[in-house]
Amino acid sequence: MNVRAMPAPYLSEVKMLTNAAVKAARPKPAAYRLTDERGLHLFVTKLGTKSFRMRFRLAGKEQLLTIGQWPEVTLDQARERAELAREQLARGEDPREVAADQAQVRAFEYVARLWHKHMLPRWTAVHAGDVLDSLERDVFPAIGAMPLAAITPPVLLNALRSVEGRGRRETARRVRQRISAVFCYAMGEGWAESDPAAIVGRALMPPKPARHQPALLEVDQVCELLAAVDQLGAAPSFKLASRFLALTAMRLAAVRGACWSEILDLDGPAPVWRVPAVRMKQAAAKKLDPKNDHLVPLSPAAVEVLRQARGLAGDHIRDAAQLIFPGRTGSAPIGEAAIGALYGRAGFSGRHVPHGWRAAFSTIMNRGGRFDGELIERALAHAPKNKVKAAYDRGEYLDQLRELFDAWAVLIT
Repeated sequence: MNVRAMPAPYLSEVKMLTNAAVKAARPKPAAYRLTDERGLHLFVTKLGTKSFRMRFRLAGKEQLLTIGQWPEVTLDQARERAELAREQLARGEDPREVAADQAQVRAFEYVARLWHKHMLPRWTAVHAGDVLDSLERDVFPAIGAMPLAAITPPVLLNALRSVEGRGRRETARRVRQRISAVFCYAMGEGWAESDPAAIVGRALMPPKPARHQPALLEVDQVCELLAAVDQLGAAPSFKLASRFLALTAMRLAAVRGACWSEILDLDGPAPVWRVPAVRMKQAAAKKLDPKNDHLVPLSPAAVEVLRQARGLAGDHIRDAAQLIFPGRTGSAPIGEAAIGALYGRAGFSGRHVPHGWRAAFSTIMNRGGRFDGELIERALAHAPKNKVKAAYDRGEYLDQLRELFDAWAVLIT
């Protein structure tokens, strides 16, 4: 392998750096370099972040080694590490591989991805995707490349306030919790000594006052919304997911993560959607017991939605664990905001949200007076008041639930 430091013509143009010059370097409209010697230079970003880097050649091509950020890495330390890299080059080694082994455990993004992988067995696929999306969107661009030791409370607060600046107060609070979990994981591994996220929570803006989710509570309005969504030029799987959400009155997360393995007897006389307890909103201990799975009898209208979804997938359904309503990539769930965006495009922004189907179902069916209020609560997966009775009448109430969902489907379709 042909490896060597930058050639002499490059070296003759450089000027040695000084500590004063490094300290005085200020951001400019475009990122720039201040050269030192034999490929070593200080790279200054538009935001003012300073890092030492080294240019070298590997197999005839120019490469770049990131040595570390200033002031965590001083100029003298950068020169020492650059000299070590040159020795590695002389032995035919790639200094980036060694640097990666040494720096990865300090880089926030690397540790965060390890934490995410560690937590995967405890999470649903939908939640795991949401957590990683939030980190990639709101955290990694700001602090992902920074060593853990360099992430101070002010640095972290600045990153979180940029999220708040978009009007996402609750998102900022959730992101802070996830950053804190990453630091706790790193402390357990011996890679960090403290959790800066633990003390910035009170500096964030308070959450907005709780308010009811907007929901349409009249049958004619509900029918109007469903018809308007049908007319939109949107992805068929998104529109089908919206209709299935309306017909089952389940939480959005349950529909987003629905798999074909959860659908029982689709083409038989008593089709049911068995939602695993692990994906339900309930105590952690209950999530581990399949006896707490939630059963949703499927109305003919809901069955038709699933048949259309099956038709869209066609030969692409390779296993029962495949998503019923995939997102645009085909392998990940539809986005958290996808169905809400459909309602906005249909002209119902601020009037109805995906979670509003639960309020619509409860209000309209209770108002009708045909069905018992406790049965309606059971349909929504709310804990029954009479827990002894609930333990013994599962088969009986399932028939009643089927009648309830059939009546709901007739009303809204």
